[in-house]
Amino acid sequence: MSDTRRRPPLLRAAVAVGAVLMAVAAGSVQPVAARAAAQDASASTLTKSVRDVTRPGSTTAAHGDTVGWTIGYHGAGSGAPSPATVTDPVQGAGTAQTYVPGSLHTPPGWTPSWSTDGADFTSTDQGAATVAVRASNPEVSGAGTAVRGGLLPPVQAAARSTGGDGFTPVLYRAPSGDVEAWNIYHHTGPAAPVVVCNDLSTGQQCDGGPWPRPLNTTAGPLGSGNTGNVYSPLTPQYVTDPGRPGVVYYPAVTATSVGVGCLDMGARADCGYVQLLASGGSPSSANGLAGLVTTGGDVYGVASTGQVLCMVIASRTPCAGQPFAAVVPPNHDLPGSSYALYQGATVVAAGKVFASSAPQNGSTAAGPPALGCFDPATGAVCAGWATPHPAGTSSAQYTYSAYARYDTSGAADGVCTTDSSGVPVTFCYTLDGAATAPAATGLDSLASGVLVFNPEVVTAGGDTRSYFAVWGGPLPGDTVCWSWTHAQPCAGFPAVAGHPTVNGGATRDYGYTYDATTRCLIGLGDAGVLFSMDPSTGASPCVHSGASVTLHPADFYCDGESGHVQAYTAARLEDFDVSHADLSASTVSVTDPDGSVVAAPALAPDGTVDLSGISAAGHPSITVTVQLVLTGTGDFTDTNHPALSVAFQGDDPQVCLRTVVGADCATAQVSDTATGADTTGDLTSPTVAVAVEPGAQCRPVVTVNKEICTVSSAQRCGPDGTGPWAKNSPVGLLHLLGVAYWRITVTNSGPVGAADVTVDDPTTPSCHSAAGVFALPPGASRQVYCSSFLIALPMRNTASATYLPAQAPGGTPPTTSAPSSAVACSLLCILAGDTRTRT
Repeated sequence: MSDTRRRPPLLRAAVAVGAVLMAVAAGSVQPVAARAAAQDASASTLTKSVRDVTRPGSTTAAHGDTVGWTIGYHGAGSGAPSPATVTDPVQGAGTAQTYVPGSLHTPPGWTPSWSTDGADFTSTDQGAATVAVRASNPEVSGAGTAVRGGLLPPVQAAARSTGGDGFTPVLYRAPSGDVEAWNIYHHTGPAAPVVVCNDLSTGQQCDGGPWPRPLNTTAGPLGSGNTGNVYSPLTPQYVTDPGRPGVVYYPAVTATSVGVGCLDMGARADCGYVQLLASGGSPSSANGLAGLVTTGGDVYGVASTGQVLCMVIASRTPCAGQPFAAVVPPNHDLPGSSYALYQGATVVAAGKVFASSAPQNGSTAAGPPALGCFDPATGAVCAGWATPHPAGTSSAQYTYSAYARYDTSGAADGVCTTDSSGVPVTFCYTLDGAATAPAATGLDSLASGVLVFNPEVVTAGGDTRSYFAVWGGPLPGDTVCWSWTHAQPCAGFPAVAGHPTVNGGATRDYGYTYDATTRCLIGLGDAGVLFSMDPSTGASPCVHSGASVTLHPADFYCDGESGHVQAYTAARLEDFDVSHADLSASTVSVTDPDGSVVAAPALAPDGTVDLSGISAAGHPSITVTVQLVLTGTGDFTDTNHPALSVAFQGDDPQVCLRTVVGADCATAQVSDTATGADTTGDLTSPTVAVAVEPGAQCRPVVTVNKEICTVSSAQRCGPDGTGPWAKNSPVGLLHLLGVAYWRITVTNSGPVGAADVTVDDPTTPSCHSAAGVFALPPGASRQVYCSSFLIALPMRNTASATYLPAQAPGGTPPTTSAPSSAVACSLLCILAGDTRTRT
């Protein structure tokens, strides 16, 4: 961009440090110096501009107007990414202007903070009490028009035992770029702490501990200790909110109901609870539920009564018509058995919700496991599934699973469950309910006593695979992988893959979550050990890395103008030796927000990716994902943190805030100066000031009273004379010719002073001259005396006053008061009958 930065309409001032473009003097804006001929290219700069939000395009502000301040940061740092800070005190905070809560905007990668004393800053918006704001970025690259995300180091095994059984992890990529693995411990009492967070980027527990923490139905920050009121089920399954990053929904059981709990991972907070079915009831009671799946924007679960439960994600309210009719036999539903565990699982296949249920003892009607189907399109049991289908041969059998089967194209064509009593046995049905032979997944060859849990389904490289977590009997914790695409065990993957390098192999796996960025499986199990696994080989740890960085250049700007963005430039691996990656097995993809692939550029040997061929106008937001297969892990140390940076060419990134101009009439202008610091030194923006145009409540109220002396004595009709004065002279006072003596009283009854007051009297110019130019403080009056020789009577003489509000900014138009008249009469007034005046 050229040195003349883009500027909003109100006082378009944006000046490099050390050069002044505009100054405010005596309430007016005057150009006093040109921009410096050249800037120090080695020094970063701050620019400053302001605009009136209430009256766009105005060159002044008014009392009560909202004004927007914009600071531009132009980084000149070189070498490795380095920290930068911009601080903006609200000058005259609380009097001349007041910060608008929620108005602080910082570019991506910058962290906002607020202060009520100008010294101590907090991460919470302090509202109208704010006297200074700050934006900080620990890793600014170049000019600052880039987003940076850390490369995830290979996830090493780490014990995360918290006194409960950690179930399948939920992955969350925080705005900081850290990748977190969250899990909720299952079948744990309601008061106990059950949720724990681990930072995969550091190998440590997340900030915000101590972990674990309890879960509660009331929204608010996560508590601590045994203060929860949510019981977690036997086989919890989770749904992430597609429109709210970091929000996950989990199956929850309370003392009085079952429903959907909400956890905000980013905020480290509970975000509420939606009751879907009250507990109690007879003969079948909702003591628990199978955990959640999603389709069509709704979340589904199945209660221990066999009924289908539903919540609308967008509104977080129960679906119309729910709870729906039972689709499976109830299990563990005896009245009075609060918190009894639902035995079974759920899965979505081809838009339909399937559930397994194993009644066993403790149920109103014991029997073998069964599968059922619910059709969201009709709100009823699926066609072909009028009654639950058998999924076992005796009431002694039980299951932890319900999973989809797929054809070789990767389309779901059926549903299965595997019994986990004795030798595992799998039962499968087509989508329309016809019994079908199970696929040779390898599960039926497992030894007696092995438990089978729901698989993680991964489609990569055109291959759809299911990774089953298995343990029990002779297996301390293993994985079985089946390729649906090739209808055979996964190539290159052991028939039963153990994890001997993780806790001596004792992992007792419950399930895995696939990280598409690194192409690794993250697992957790009954042993409370978090680990990673290579989905191609089953090896642990998974020696992959990667990062996914979303760049939306418009987020760097907040002044309301367009045209800031010119082009995408490049992505770059930072603090990473590219020779430590297998480039032939590593990939780069660029996608739109909907996931559509824009480009698949190459990763160059120097660690860069050329993005210049991607139109910033055609693709205003892109996500660059780099997937690395490592040949060494030496780049990931306690002091070296590799990252992926994605940059664009555009105007300087902006920090913005808004203030409201104070109502005090003494406020004649508001101004602002920002400061900062980075590796190039201390920074200071120019001071930009806005003249404040007085509002109606801050203007003088000037009135004029024009009178004529009723006697013909110059002494009595001059200054300090006794007059008397009237609006009309007595008839015959001036005869046919004579001198009229006038008095003009100018009064200011307004709250502020009037300046540059003049008297306008076209008929008697001497009155204008006698008045001169004067000021009138609030409540003050001034009297002007003048005379004129009249040669023709009667004569009406009219005067008015023109004035400016005191401290009015330059260019303010003057105001003229209402006119006032007096009439001079003679003998002719009798004939004319004009002896009255109206003003």
